[in-house]
Amino acid sequence: MSHFNTYSLRVPSERSCITMVEPFLRSVDELQSLGPSRFHDMHVAVTEAVNNAIIHAHHCIADIQVHVDIQISPHEIIVVVRDFGSGFDAESVPDPRLPENLLSEGGRGVFLIRHLADVVEFRRADPGMTVMIKYFR
Repeated sequence: MSHFNTYSLRVPSERSCITMVEPFLRSVDELQSLGPSRFHDMHVAVTEAVNNAIIHAHHCIADIQVHVDIQISPHEIIVVVRDFGSGFDAESVPDPRLPENLLSEGGRGVFLIRHLADVVEFRRADPGMTVMIKYFR
């Protein structure tokens, strides 16, 4: 049975609170084992997921918190970002690299999250969504 160390952050759904993500990630010593480049990838992916939850799921309603939970085992780091919005279909988010989407406002965050992690899963919760962002150690 693997032992997991767990860490949690609750972020009010205000745009200014996105700045809470980086100090939280830096406070978890085990994340430094990813090295600077992969830590940066994680920082960007988690920040995008929290930002999407604040803006799109919670519509910047400060009373609704975004949950960020990290589980660390000897072999993997799993970050779960949970919102309490109405949810969305991650598969229907258009690819921002396609010519018809280059000038579109949306879709870049989901694209970045998918490309900056080893494994990403978007799942419906009741209510809301979870984004599981996984890195192998």
